[in-house]
Amino acid sequence: MRFEISKVLDAIEGRVCTDPSLARAVLDLAEVIRYQDLDSGRPANLLRLGMVIDALARDLEEDSVPVYAIVHRALLSDADLTSNERMVVRRWADDGLVEVLDNPGDRMLEVADLLGLPVLSRARFDGLRGRFPWVVEQPGRVLAPVPGAGGPVFIAHVGGGNVPVAGARSATGAKLLARQWRCPEPGCALFGGGGGGAFADLRAERSPAGQPPPALRHGAPTCPRHGARLSDAGPRPRTEVLAVRVGGLIRRRFVLTEGQAVLVGRAPDQQGGIVLGQWLNDEARRWISRSHVRFELRVGEVIVTDVSTNGSGIRPGGSMAEPDRVPLAPQQSRVLSTNDMVELYPGVQIGRADELPAGAPFTPTSVMAEAPTMAMRLPKP
Repeated sequence: MRFEISKVLDAIEGRVCTDPSLARAVLDLAEVIRYQDLDSGRPANLLRLGMVIDALARDLEEDSVPVYAIVHRALLSDADLTSNERMVVRRWADDGLVEVLDNPGDRMLEVADLLGLPVLSRARFDGLRGRFPWVVEQPGRVLAPVPGAGGPVFIAHVGGGNVPVAGARSATGAKLLARQWRCPEPGCALFGGGGGGAFADLRAERSPAGQPPPALRHGAPTCPRHGARLSDAGPRPRTEVLAVRVGGLIRRRFVLTEGQAVLVGRAPDQQGGIVLGQWLNDEARRWISRSHVRFELRVGEVIVTDVSTNGSGIRPGGSMAEPDRVPLAPQQSRVLSTNDMVELYPGVQIGRADELPAGAPFTPTSVMAEAPTMAMRLPKP
């Protein structure tokens, strides 16, 4: 059972991030892990985060949905968690996958405001509605995870919308995210060049484009973890968010950054490459190369280059009419227009995330698939 729990915690780890381009909702981890009514289990359980993430994926009808987690520092030594769970949370903190704060305060709402994210919380935020009016004015921006027949469901705090709704980034958020920031604290996992903590030698280098939004303290950009004022390190690289659709389902989003090419294929060797093999049938696996296409962002334009054996195709304007398909031969490149899709194989497409809607009934890949039934006892309907 310990091995099974470790596997599901590893799966959950792939769904937490502080990247503004990928996170789809923000939550307080210390709150979520204590939703004891979700499984009638022990007082605190990190697997409950996986249950809430699965509920978010179902409502958004998209796999691999990451959440932005705020973590109270006391959680790193919380005796209600197992030693393995505490180690996992510390690793997430050292890798910059979560924000660890001495006093989270209203940071969850600040992040949601700066990034336009929905909030998953049972808190009412009564004293903060003047500062963040969208809490009561925008249905779907604040949702409470509660027990449901097949796992957690969301209930809106205001209005009738029970599906998480994103808002626009605030003007302040747009300004902050246009710049890179540096923390004076050595080894800061969020705003430093290197990592910190016991797992620093294992963490991947953080892309400047993936930095979280600074906290604002008396109007100054501040490191939320260390409380130190951040220095401006120049403009943030341009980014584009692309999505992979397999069989009509959005399976994965990824960020394309200027100066960093991304390989997509069956199983690319490149660190940070996008692996599609787990979603492909046998015929698609035989057709799609290990590294099939390369994406680059140059001067604001997305350029795709076929690096495969069998070639690809372009669906101009997203048209699925076969006469409109433009072949893309091996080693051939093309600039993608706004609605263009790259087709690696019939039913396997890549395009800009905002322009690539799902086109099939959603069948989510649960992060809780490996969770032992003894660990999670769902309440009876």
